Amino acid sequence: MKNFTRLVLASVLTLGLFASAHAAVETYSIDPVHSSAGFTLRHMISNFTGSFTKVTGTITVDRENLEKSSVVASIDVGSINTANDKRDAHVKSPDFFDFPKFSAMTFKSKSWKKTGEDTYDVTGDLTIKDITKEVVLKVTSLGFGPGMKPGTALSGWEATTKIKKSDFGLAGPSFLDKALGDEVSVTIGVEADKI
Repeated sequence: MKNFTRLVLASVLTLGLFASAHAAVETYSIDPVHSSAGFTLRHMISNFTGSFTKVTGTITVDRENLEKSSVVASIDVGSINTANDKRDAHVKSPDFFDFPKFSAMTFKSKSWKKTGEDTYDVTGDLTIKDITKEVVLKVTSLGFGPGMKPGTALSGWEATTKIKKSDFGLAGPSFLDKALGDEVSVTIGVEADKI
């Protein structure tokens, strides 16, 4: 009888530990209304900025060890905003993004490496048009907290990286070679709702 009782207790403890570990994993859905991706590149002798206003995806986290986290995100190319309709149309043309043939840019993480108290190097595959390359996002966890509605929860994130337009077939027509820089600085701000 003692052996049976010990077996039952061991099973209960094992199940409890499994449930505890499972409960530590949380999934958040990126809120496109409160998230965006901004970019900066050189134009002649000044810096030019723009943004994409529709960012979607999911972030799965273990808050006790964020290095176990993962993210899959998508940016709607059609949501580009450079504060000029004519320029937006040109950037979406086959000269650059070739929208709507290629309607989204995607990022899928492969690893998270802690670099500071709340900072991480998140390595993953970035796909733009039909080209996929590995990039590293410098990610900051801005925290976790309650949402506006009772019973809801949020997480906040910021990420930066630099890419080359030419690496992803975005160099543009040759007459713009001297006008536009190749390096693009990217800043992504994310608010995500716990599912």
